[in-house]
Amino acid sequence: MGLRIFIYRLMFALAVSSSAVKAEELAFPAYEIETIAQGLSFPWSLAFLPDGNLLVTERTGQVRIVSAGSVSEPLGGLPKNIYAKGQGGVLDVVLHPNYQSNGWLYMSYVIGSDDKNALQVMRAKLSENKLTQQQIIFTVSPFKDTPNHFAGRMTFLPDNSLLITSGDGFDYREDAQRLNNLLGKVIRINDDGSVPANNPFLSEDADSLSDYVFSYGHRNAQAILYDPAREVIFSNEHGPDGGDELNVIQAGVNYGWPVITYGKDYIGGRISPFTEYPNMQQPLLDWTPSIAPSGMAVHSGKMFKALNGDFLVSVLKFKEVRWVQMDGMKVVGQVSLFKDLGQRIRDVRVHPDGSIYILTDSENGKILRITQSKNE
Repeated sequence: MGLRIFIYRLMFALAVSSSAVKAEELAFPAYEIETIAQGLSFPWSLAFLPDGNLLVTERTGQVRIVSAGSVSEPLGGLPKNIYAKGQGGVLDVVLHPNYQSNGWLYMSYVIGSDDKNALQVMRAKLSENKLTQQQIIFTVSPFKDTPNHFAGRMTFLPDNSLLITSGDGFDYREDAQRLNNLLGKVIRINDDGSVPANNPFLSEDADSLSDYVFSYGHRNAQAILYDPAREVIFSNEHGPDGGDELNVIQAGVNYGWPVITYGKDYIGGRISPFTEYPNMQQPLLDWTPSIAPSGMAVHSGKMFKALNGDFLVSVLKFKEVRWVQMDGMKVVGQVSLFKDLGQRIRDVRVHPDGSIYILTDSENGKILRITQSKNE
């Protein structure tokens, strides 16, 4: 067994053994919930604009601005060929780290048809209620004929390169292990869509798909973030029936799907006889049974200080936000939050002031803001 795999297995064992103690010691502070917006059609992602407004995507094909509780009409300027079916549609939105000076925002969405569809990323600028100067900077290849497992989450690294999660397409899970296509990968591009010169699988062949691969062996990564305090990339992803994961993402690393997994196929069969294999990374945290993780944020800010450095994971299956308590790089506890809402939670974001924003996953979706009670 490799040293790296041994270390992460030990970290996982320690996390499990100490989770109950930490959960009892740390209670979530008293809080208040405010509805910021409602009537959204399956909201998927949220970005905080510098002027205090919110930019929210709706998976069914729209992007809107939320200002002082008012929801705008859909923004103009989206591609005409968005495929809003199954798990496809308009997905993530992130702002360039230098947004205030360059105005670039980045959106992921699915294009195509039942027979031929793919994840695509566009950058554009916001002018009043319209996207302008649109540039398509990346399209996942190959196209596929399934309406599932597109992934689509994005995050910027300190060098302004962009990471994009790509799903395995559900029926194409073996492709997650192949470097000659972009299904089941974490992809890294420069902010203009070009290939970074230090990507791990650069080829001498012109336009080789492996040039874009940052890590591989992923199933359907529903969140990815760069934690500036730890200087580490984290991601979570859906397993099948079991085997949901929280991972530390490193360049060039194979995360094992579908060769290793703690989950089973939905019909009950074994996907693989292996839960570990040489040169394949173990998860930092395994969720079996599945929780269906979606968005994720690392907490920071003056509000809810007790959470600083911990993860908040939005959860679809159990209709909650999972507070993953951390001690450095070790998981030491998990607490379920906001279950009284009774809503599937699609995304969670932390405002610079430390307040928590969540998106409920429904045809009458809401943006909710959680703040610490003033008497705390």
